[in-house]
Amino acid sequence: MKSFVAKSEPTDKKWYLIDAKGVVLGDLCVKIANIIRGKNKPTFTPNVDCGDFVVVINAKDIVLTGKKLDQKKYFTHSGYIGGIKEITARKLLTKDPERMIKHGVWGMLPKNRLSKRLINKLKVYIDENHPHKAQKPQEIKVGE
Repeated sequence: MKSFVAKSEPTDKKWYLIDAKGVVLGDLCVKIANIIRGKNKPTFTPNVDCGDFVVVINAKDIVLTGKKLDQKKYFTHSGYIGGIKEITARKLLTKDPERMIKHGVWGMLPKNRLSKRLINKLKVYIDENHPHKAQKPQEIKVGE
């Protein structure tokens, strides 16, 4: 019996909609990363982009457990000496919750050129309005 290896040709990509209201950040990011990579499909191949698109709504309503809101810090660096900046999760959640979700998913993707293409299949929005209604995304429940 021969093994199946997916080709890099474009296949039919599905669109999924995830409501992040009341969902723990880690659980949400794991589910998104698996869908984006295509690990939920029987035709998964590690070196091929065989995943689907994910639209996340209500990003401002995600939940962090424990003391992570005050103790978890996100760092950015400008590239210059002394150019490091840090922001707590509480401030980032009020300022830019999309970045918090993208950062979590980015950390769960493989560290190679493929991940740069995969992260572009994630669309995150603060509230429930999104411009992807024409793609008819299929709704998925997370964390229940």
